[in-house]
Amino acid sequence: MVSTRTPGFSRPRGRFTGRSRTPAPPTPDGTPSAPGRLPLGFSSRPFPRQRGESTFPPTPDRLNPARLASTRTVQLLGCLIAAGWAAAFPLVSDLPNQRLWGLVAAPSYALAGLLCLTLPRRFAARAAAAVAMVGAVLAPLALLALHGRHQSEVMVVERSAHLLLTTGSPYLPHPVVVTDYNPYLPAMTLFGMPRQLLGDGNAFARVAGDARIWFALTFVACLLASWRLLRPSRDRAPLLPLAVLTASPLIALALVVGGVDLPLIGVCCLAMALAERDRTVGAGLVLALACTLKWTAWPALPVAALLLWRLYGRRPAARTALIAFGTSLAVILPSVLTQADALREQVVRFPLGLTAIRTPAGSPLPGKVLAGFGPTGHSVSLALMTMGGIGVAIWLLARPPVSAIAAADLLAAGLAIAFMLAPAGRFGYLALPVVLVIWPRLAARRWTSRRPVPPPRMLGRPEPALPRG
Repeated sequence: MVSTRTPGFSRPRGRFTGRSRTPAPPTPDGTPSAPGRLPLGFSSRPFPRQRGESTFPPTPDRLNPARLASTRTVQLLGCLIAAGWAAAFPLVSDLPNQRLWGLVAAPSYALAGLLCLTLPRRFAARAAAAVAMVGAVLAPLALLALHGRHQSEVMVVERSAHLLLTTGSPYLPHPVVVTDYNPYLPAMTLFGMPRQLLGDGNAFARVAGDARIWFALTFVACLLASWRLLRPSRDRAPLLPLAVLTASPLIALALVVGGVDLPLIGVCCLAMALAERDRTVGAGLVLALACTLKWTAWPALPVAALLLWRLYGRRPAARTALIAFGTSLAVILPSVLTQADALREQVVRFPLGLTAIRTPAGSPLPGKVLAGFGPTGHSVSLALMTMGGIGVAIWLLARPPVSAIAAADLLAAGLAIAFMLAPAGRFGYLALPVVLVIWPRLAARRWTSRRPVPPPRMLGRPEPALPRG
């Protein structure tokens, strides 16, 4: 029997809605269709990828983050910067929990830097990461959780779960003080349910029921899953990069004192990885979770849909968008129908600084500075934020992403502009765009987000079919 399959090309195993990856028959004279062009049947667009196949090989460039992070100089410099960052909080912060974190974390980062400098290279990074993880995350988190100390957003999430179980709505109908406002969408109450189930009668219940524990577990699980999807080979363990990222001051401080934004960071990274891998149902459900946690996650939906459309066609993109939108609507609609005024006042107007009681988020970002000049400055801040969003939308439509890295970059750019120009914001919000830029690159071992080119064998003349023997 004679095989009709061209040697060197695997049979399609998945569902493809884009252009075919099977080459067309050669021209009668055996030459390409036009000088300087690809043979007939080929396209300059990236080929749709099969499940389990990596079409984005690692790049050996000098700016590869994994290579840079393996040098002693970069490790020592990172530890020193982290130690200085943590040491500043006892001096400049007026929040007791942040000062406590700085007092515990700063010596840990300094000790981690010393280990990077003195231990053998193959042990230094792991030992330093372990010390930083214990001193900057585990020890202060356990100490604060045992004493029930946290930022107000943790109390808001746990109270919203109590309200949902007792009244059927996670929102107070008539907020009076700033802690009465719940600026989160209904799915955020899931992280407050362990407190309602376990209570706080003993030390174990106080720690296991703390919403910060579940924020952190969701964050770690989503990053591990996205690493598994994006890694170019199966022999790379994500424990060291994940420990370094979690122990960094940007994540460690948020995790210890509040951590309400960590689940959003994790699910956004996972959604882009699932979209690149053509996991349409999984991507839709994860996007639905993101869109029902905070309204700032809604830009992730069009970004992931365009990534799927670019790689796999319209049907997978439409399927993911419908799953995400339909599930989000089913979760949010009961609150819209029963407490539309409370939802609009607390979820939309309060974060934008449009209510009589202002949000405590007051880092000196450009939008906050503009809003400080009165109603005119507030309007200018909102106008600039809207213009920035329109600009990112035009960029997204003009150059749709072709990889998870490019999609994460677009989403990070849009969110960074929104956080910088919003009338109220915190420096901690910028952890989301920073992780979106860093984590997919670490997982895929690529610094660039450029579109990959077809393998060299696909640029020449296809080989004739041969008998199997």
